[in-house]
Amino acid sequence: MKTPIDLEIRQTYLDRVKPFIGKPIIKVFTGQRRVGKSYLLFQIIDFIRQEQPKAEILYINKEDLSFSFLKTAEDLNQYVLAKKHPSKKTCVFVDEIQDITDFQDALRSLLLHQDIDLYCTGSNANLLSGDIAGKLSGRFIEITVYSLSYVEFLQFHQLNDDDVTLDLYLKYGGLPYLKHLPLIDDVIFEYLRNIYTTIVYRDIINRYAIRNTVFLEQLVIFLAAHTGSLFSAKKISDFLKSQKTNMPPNQVQIYIQHLINAFLMHKVSRYDIVGKRIFEIGEKFYFENLGIRNGIWGYRLEDKGKIIENIVYNHLIYSGYQVKVGIIDTQEIDFYCEKNGEKKYVQVALSLQEQKTLDREFGNLKRIKDNYPKEVITLDTFTGNSVEGIFATDLRTFLKS
Repeated sequence: MKTPIDLEIRQTYLDRVKPFIGKPIIKVFTGQRRVGKSYLLFQIIDFIRQEQPKAEILYINKEDLSFSFLKTAEDLNQYVLAKKHPSKKTCVFVDEIQDITDFQDALRSLLLHQDIDLYCTGSNANLLSGDIAGKLSGRFIEITVYSLSYVEFLQFHQLNDDDVTLDLYLKYGGLPYLKHLPLIDDVIFEYLRNIYTTIVYRDIINRYAIRNTVFLEQLVIFLAAHTGSLFSAKKISDFLKSQKTNMPPNQVQIYIQHLINAFLMHKVSRYDIVGKRIFEIGEKFYFENLGIRNGIWGYRLEDKGKIIENIVYNHLIYSGYQVKVGIIDTQEIDFYCEKNGEKKYVQVALSLQEQKTLDREFGNLKRIKDNYPKEVITLDTFTGNSVEGIFATDLRTFLKS
């Protein structure tokens, strides 16, 4: 197969997968549709060909009608065994593997062949959950692919790092294909709304046989309007009921989980920093791609604080942190972050010009009695002293870290 010529290298992901190339372990890439999983496969193929010019490559794309005959695990297994090279290792790439019934059985079987190196992508967060993960236990790595980071956005669009570019990033988000479109509201939002419709219908409505499609779309609009607000399924149900839309809390929970499974939304639980426990009720919701959120709801000045909070969350998970909403006493820490046994605490504020905002954002962090890093992210630019060791960092600097 030939790979696209104009590949923008996403080095972060390529570096993560390099140690596993050629190893008897399945490399699985998950993420929202159109975040660039297919192109990441192409980058891996190019890298393999640079290292091994005569490498045997077998690429299967389940969105291509040419592969519509591959419907079951047995179909996939037989096809790969028939097409693999008879005497040397074959690198097998399967795009959107969730469209093959019981695909995990095929992967487990193919992994028995030492001359097959396996890679696959999927657009469902439950791709490797439960029984599937059990069947493949210890024999796969999963790498979640996100929308472009701010640094990648600069690279893809060849833009300068300035406030104008930051505003474009906050407005349009980081879907890679935007590099081929003029950065004009009508053009970009039309494209993003079409991507949203594809995700909703292909990855949610069709997959889960959703009947109440009107409620599903109202739920997404509600979450867009209240991005980063603390809610429970019951509170969402009660609010929608006040808007003449009846849906019991357990059904709200199910629909939200569908949105999460399709990588449209992230759910962030609350964590008791002192008691070291997760609260069972009350979560925040953020969009995987802010451009899609803004295409649905609009890019509104009054939402700037919510948008910044969402982009900080996205950058933290892109950077490898496990993130929760921190609770200490009755006060909230926007983000309690963990990575490799280390912790970090992050507050987000639109501006620190008012004293009451300073007191609140820094005061909450001062309540935490450990020595892990604490940081306040803001649109304000400031290069002076810290506040008792707590630094204020402007958003652009943070997004480049």
